[in-house]
Amino acid sequence: MAKTLPQLRTEIDALDQQLLALLSQRANLALEVGEIKRHEGSPVFRPERETQVIQGLQTANPGPLKGPHLALIWREIMSACRALESVQRVAYLGPAGTFSEQAALQFFGSSIEHAPCASIDEVFRLTAAGGAAFGVVPVENSSEGVISRSLDLLLGSPLHIVGETSFLVRHNLLRLQASLADIEVVYAHPQALAQCQNWLNTHLPKAERRAAASNAEGARLAATQASWAAIASERAGSEFGLQVASPAIQDDAFNRTRFAVVCLPSTLSAPAPSGRDCVSLIVSVPNQPGAVHDLLVPLKQHGVSMTRFESRPARSGQWEYYFYIDIAGHPSQPHVAAALAELQGLCAFYKLLGAYPAGE
Repeated sequence: MAKTLPQLRTEIDALDQQLLALLSQRANLALEVGEIKRHEGSPVFRPERETQVIQGLQTANPGPLKGPHLALIWREIMSACRALESVQRVAYLGPAGTFSEQAALQFFGSSIEHAPCASIDEVFRLTAAGGAAFGVVPVENSSEGVISRSLDLLLGSPLHIVGETSFLVRHNLLRLQASLADIEVVYAHPQALAQCQNWLNTHLPKAERRAAASNAEGARLAATQASWAAIASERAGSEFGLQVASPAIQDDAFNRTRFAVVCLPSTLSAPAPSGRDCVSLIVSVPNQPGAVHDLLVPLKQHGVSMTRFESRPARSGQWEYYFYIDIAGHPSQPHVAAALAELQGLCAFYKLLGAYPAGE
């Protein structure tokens, strides 16, 4: 005989009490770990350890919860337990409601101290100055390519990359009323305007497009005038009292943005290998025939996979370039270490940006 709804709810209530007791046990163990870490001088946050925990649970998952949902649940559990040791202050491009804030919450969980910044430059400055333990910055979009400002700042910054996260970006047209009528201005970050240009050309061809420092800042501005709209997340809409005039207006349905998590090496050294890692570096080579080809030979010879290769002008006036390279693996692996050593010998400039657990 099938159970009744009251019976099922009683069972769920009992399980919730068991879960609460187990979570309290876990939190007490986390406090003990924190005491050991303080005694040893170890960092509170270890991204490779949290990655291994989540991957292990996803592998052992008996169902029916899906792997990504398990990851979200355990990220929050670990975030709350981590906050018992020390609350991490995280800088990101603000104000509240930006995709950068969403990336910070996705990576660290909700138990953080928020440090919204007015620009990507300010995220780097605040984190490098010690005003925030970590910074979260966008580095690449699947539709529009690299975020040039982030790459340029990584070149001269003392910060290094200790993690990454990415997600599908869903752009919504927001305004004070849920209508497309009488919209005169659309605010958004330039990247968002570019990612939605075909939709805007079709549905709002006469509306003026104005760049904002962030999509959330555009949403804040749109909340001040009935004829203004913004391209932003639903979270930003809720933050500023806006309605969704049109959902999912991005031209690419699979529009994805990747974010890097940065910090000072004194805050957190390079994470230990997690089993699924990425190495990021910036290099330049002498301006001579075949130099770029030679740069890639060590990777091929040692069986190292390159996952990203971008160029940026060196601004020397000599048509020279910096190359931003991501490879799969960790420097602790002999074949990766050998490839990096040979590659460095070919470079006029070489900077290791970080070795860290690869994002999904």
